[in-house]
Amino acid sequence: QVQLVESGGGSVQTGGSLTLSCGASGYTYSTYCMGWFRQAPGKEREGVATICSFGDNTYYADSVKGRFTISKDNTKNTLYLQMNSLKPEDTAMYYCTLRDVYGSGFSCWTTTYNNWGQGTQVTVSS
Repeated sequence: QVQLVESGGGSVQTGGSLTLSCGASGYTYSTYCMGWFRQAPGKEREGVATICSFGDNTYYADSVKGRFTISKDNTKNTLYLQMNSLKPEDTAMYYCTLRDVYGSGFSCWTTTYNNWGQGTQVTVSS
């Protein structure tokens, strides 16, 4: 069974930085999409950033472009989200996600994910 475990969340002041990590196990996908989503209380879950196993193509929500960087370490089966210049509106539970892919003609940003971690809380105060 696929397991995704997030870590690295915490509480910081506006302008601070955090790096989230997601350890992935229990999968044998040769090609896949991975990403970070977040959900604040009373709001819908929204995509933050995604990355593809093929070509390391990345996608970002407009609200985090220029501030967040998604990356992965294939040797460690770990996904990262480097978050800089944090704002109070970044406060949310952050979730790691994964899905296998086949063929072409789709986007890791718009595709549907069905494997999720338990989440890690990020709180940014002013």
